Amino acid sequence: MKLARFQTDDGPKLGLVEAEQVADLTGAGLAYPTMLALIQAGPDGLDAVRTTALGAPRRPLADVELLAPIERPGKYLAIGMNYQKHLEEADRLGVQRSQHQVWFNKQTTCLAGPFDIIEPGVTEKLDYEAELGLVIGRRAKAVTAENALSYVFGYFVANDVSARDWQFHSPTFTMGKSFDTHGPIGPWIVTADEIPDPQTLELRCWVNGEIRQSNNTANMLHRIDAQIAYLSTAFTLEPGDLIATGTPEGVGVGRQPPTFLQSGDVIRCEVEKIGAIENKVA
Repeated sequence: MKLARFQTDDGPKLGLVEAEQVADLTGAGLAYPTMLALIQAGPDGLDAVRTTALGAPRRPLADVELLAPIERPGKYLAIGMNYQKHLEEADRLGVQRSQHQVWFNKQTTCLAGPFDIIEPGVTEKLDYEAELGLVIGRRAKAVTAENALSYVFGYFVANDVSARDWQFHSPTFTMGKSFDTHGPIGPWIVTADEIPDPQTLELRCWVNGEIRQSNNTANMLHRIDAQIAYLSTAFTLEPGDLIATGTPEGVGVGRQPPTFLQSGDVIRCEVEKIGAIENKVA
């Protein structure tokens, strides 16, 4: 299922995307008022979606303003240098390698919709990072890699927009990863049952129609199951938490010479079997 949030005159609503239409779940009386509540409900929530969708009014997808598919989650975590050639880009930039997975926070106030405008803010080195994102579906603590994927509710497309000059203000990267509007995600959440193997997906990014990034999630250095196991060893992952699973080579700062985003640039990030998001720089 493709679960979305969309804006109406009555406020945000939950929807089920089918073909080129959106079933208005909220309008049809779905018992869960928010995406987070739906995720927390687990299988019962998804059963309710299926039942409610049968009689739900439908709107053309083209007429709907899609929002970030989840409201403010508890955590938004992102892994760095998770593709070999992107790691080599980081080497050229003098980023120190680690023997462990490299994680940082994106503050959840950065979240934006799949087609929202990106505001550069004060950065002079605005960059893009296309990624596969995932949503945690149930409480995960000290899980093993073998069963880690059973904790995933679904997947989405993410652009880990980065302020490269601010990124190195602190060793955690968080400052340069968390500007307002620098976390566009979507266009919806595809439930995990539709993507039994997330390590086989093509991932691409275009800037103004020029292909900048192209790789496959099969080439991750740390697989998604290992990411969830590693994080949950340290702290509890909760329903609704977001994880960005890494970007491949081709980011602007890694080009020779570096090429940063400018006003009016349009960035399209696409992940196979999920969809695409597209954001313009203000």
